[in-house]
Amino acid sequence: MKIIVGLGNPEEKYSKTRHNAGFIILDKIIENFSNQEWVENKKFQALYIKENDFIFIKPLTYMNNSGQSVQSLMSYHKLLPKKLGLLKEKNSDLSKLLLVIHDDIDIDFNKIKKTDNSGSAGHNGIKSIINHLGTKNFSRLRIGIRQKEISKKFPIDKYVLSRFKEDEINTLTSDISTQTLKFVKDFLKI
Repeated sequence: MKIIVGLGNPEEKYSKTRHNAGFIILDKIIENFSNQEWVENKKFQALYIKENDFIFIKPLTYMNNSGQSVQSLMSYHKLLPKKLGLLKEKNSDLSKLLLVIHDDIDIDFNKIKKTDNSGSAGHNGIKSIINHLGTKNFSRLRIGIRQKEISKKFPIDKYVLSRFKEDEINTLTSDISTQTLKFVKDFLKI
């Protein structure tokens, strides 16, 4: 089983914000892997699609609590012990099992970076997942959202919640989603 998580915030008002790059990219990836629609799964607190041995989720817990959703899903599928809610071994390697797609203000827009076993770098969604799973050793696909001329003018929290311009959305859903598709296919081994 392989799990791909896109991070974002669930309300419509956040749909085209920089912090929702994970949701935006995952929606485009789904177009290539499934003809299913997103279904809300209350147990996982997420929008959910299961396609063969692949599970795609968009947590509905808001960014800062994304780990709750990921932990619930992994526990349900017996990838985590239910009683403890933690991995059998602290810092267990989930890099072949879990891929999280999220925005990254430290990377220029139109760039992506794949990492494994790295810290949160201040990203609250990643911090929540690390705290809930007891490990930072999972795969991440970091979507660059930094526009140098803009990001210096705003505090980080305001910048990540600012909306993408229409041309940036087009770039995300074409150029960047094409780049991420290769990483996802490699991760899923298809």
